[in-house]
Amino acid sequence: MRRLSWSHGLALILLLENAYLAWPPVRDLALRAEAHPAVRGRQLALGLGCFSCHGPEGRGGVPNHGSKYETVPGFGEQTLMMFVKDEAEVREYIRDGAPQRQRQRAAYQAELAAQALRMPAFGDWLSEAESDALVAYLRLVSGLLRPTDPAITHGEQMFGRLGCAACHGEMGMGGRPNPGSLKGYIPGFLGDDYRELVRDDAELLAWLRDGALARVAEHPLGHYFFERQRVRMPAYKHFVADDDLRAIAAYVRWLAAGAWQEQPLAP
Repeated sequence: MRRLSWSHGLALILLLENAYLAWPPVRDLALRAEAHPAVRGRQLALGLGCFSCHGPEGRGGVPNHGSKYETVPGFGEQTLMMFVKDEAEVREYIRDGAPQRQRQRAAYQAELAAQALRMPAFGDWLSEAESDALVAYLRLVSGLLRPTDPAITHGEQMFGRLGCAACHGEMGMGGRPNPGSLKGYIPGFLGDDYRELVRDDAELLAWLRDGALARVAEHPLGHYFFERQRVRMPAYKHFVADDDLRAIAAYVRWLAAGAWQEQPLAP
């Protein structure tokens, strides 16, 4: 009877495992996916067609015939502050197509009439929560929220040079897909996923140096998903000086601490 019970138990475990592996919604019910508001904002931007005009990932460069700028502006590299004075005007651009101070100018209306592409007003299409998510995304990719400590700034520069945002998202917002991983995405630095995967400075440096952490890779379940995931963290000790890796760690800690999220947009 005991052997039968063990057999039934093993069969149940295998059934649940196969259901989990074969049907991602089961995973989504069992494990809470973490999504920073900026991740939801990026998804909204994709769904609303924002990248069609503002370029892939909002990098700009799309021609706008008749515009004095020649192309549709992107979202990054501090470009926002050429067009808005503060976060409230970012919201006005999303809601009304432009801030009121611009819309009431005859010269601005003439500029719009002369150009091929014009910013649509999304006010009737978006809830307040969706507008908040778009603003959160634009803040993170704006290039305006930056550290002031020189050591952390060096880490920020190395973060950009190594292309870390391609996997972990701008400013570590996370959310990029990773088939075969535990939650199906690459974790960011702004929530519980990071705090579970990085418990102290030594673990953070282990991830950077070795692209792995023994606590995760040697755990039976962790090992399974660590080997199964398609996108893996590089072992940067083979390519990057340790002082530079420590600078990146300082920048990641700054991101994870989160105080910068309260900073106003400023040039």
